[in-house]
Amino acid sequence: MTTHAAPPPMRESLLDVAGTKIFVAETGDGPPVLLLHGGGPGASGVSNYARNIGALAKDHRVIVPDLPGYGRSTKGVDGADPFGFLADAVRRLLDELGLHRAHLVGNSYGGACALRLALDTPDRVDRMVLMGPGGVGTTRSLPTRGLTSLLDYYSGDGPSRAKLEKFIRTHLVFNAADVPDSVIDARYEASIDPEVVAAPPLRRPSGRNALRTLWKMDFTRDARLSRLPVPTLVLWGAADKVNRPEGGRMLAERMPDCDLYQVANTGHWVQFERAELFNRLCADFLAGRR
Repeated sequence: MTTHAAPPPMRESLLDVAGTKIFVAETGDGPPVLLLHGGGPGASGVSNYARNIGALAKDHRVIVPDLPGYGRSTKGVDGADPFGFLADAVRRLLDELGLHRAHLVGNSYGGACALRLALDTPDRVDRMVLMGPGGVGTTRSLPTRGLTSLLDYYSGDGPSRAKLEKFIRTHLVFNAADVPDSVIDARYEASIDPEVVAAPPLRRPSGRNALRTLWKMDFTRDARLSRLPVPTLVLWGAADKVNRPEGGRMLAERMPDCDLYQVANTGHWVQFERAELFNRLCADFLAGRR
């Protein structure tokens, strides 16, 4: 198994962002880049990007928040428009940090957050890297088994380590042996925080406005996508079982300035499973080396 360096020491702060507490870790100097994590149970910023922070911090100010609903940030997400809620929170975080523009790197739920922020306010985003982002063609077919497993984590008999391990090893990654037990242990402990159990940040839309919410969460139905000027790199694992890889082709065909790299023998967690490749491609793209 390939060994990976731990993330470097980071400056930590808990910021009050328009009444929402957002935990932020940062390191490095240079053009700012926000790393936005995925939405699986127990996810957090630094844990999701542990294999990437050091490499990207060589040339950038790397800012890694825990998105609202996760980690050490305020719990709870607006279920009527979750992507919009997260995008608004990250935009206000940029304001709190005194940043008008930044690069955005987003995996899965964090990729959907980044894409929504760019669509709503493209002037706030320099370049964008998306890894298997959510919300791409999601209303055009039934949910994948991986996404169903993720959404069912807090239902039925409730969260358990066995349920989380099955999701991660069976659906999240291509090679189950690449995920140390310590990663699963840490994510499980985070996933059973009583505040998270009471208000899971990622759940199926329900109620009379569920269909409207689902349509808001499908970017391929947003006409602004074909006009989005932000240079974008999409990385998608060819064996992704959570978000279908054909979503990458949809984005590349629809967006006017979008490069697509499909990664063989890789699941939903490109930045974790193929860290060296991801770090190189991401650093080159953010620096304008395409």
